[in-house]
Amino acid sequence: MVSLDKKNNRTKRALFSSFKDAFSGVKFTFKNERNFRIHTVVTLLVVTAGFVLKISLFEWTIIVLCIGLVLAMELVNTAIEQTVDLIVGESFHELARNAKDAAAGAVVLSAGISVIIGLIIFLPYVWDLFMKLIESII
Repeated sequence: MVSLDKKNNRTKRALFSSFKDAFSGVKFTFKNERNFRIHTVVTLLVVTAGFVLKISLFEWTIIVLCIGLVLAMELVNTAIEQTVDLIVGESFHELARNAKDAAAGAVVLSAGISVIIGLIIFLPYVWDLFMKLIESII
């Protein structure tokens, strides 16, 4: 019979291993997918803007959800592309192209909606700064 301590140690190792594998996937995607790197840079810019403009807690929640959605979609897109390439290889298949296009479409859709949400959140802050600048000049 397996002791409870040994079982807990195996569970901890399995959990650690699954996190390690997940971060390997993020690292692979960052190294190999230009768009993921672009989204990461945009994330840093948006987070910086959020701190500078002192957005509300609710707005932070929405921004973090948008960032998570876009980056997660990029990871799923990469997983689908890699799987399709493994199965199809160098040959062309219409269904493979459709799968890759749909996955890319999910990224574009989530990124586009996130841009709109970002504009809704940030434009009033930028407008206020602009108006204060104009008032200080006049």
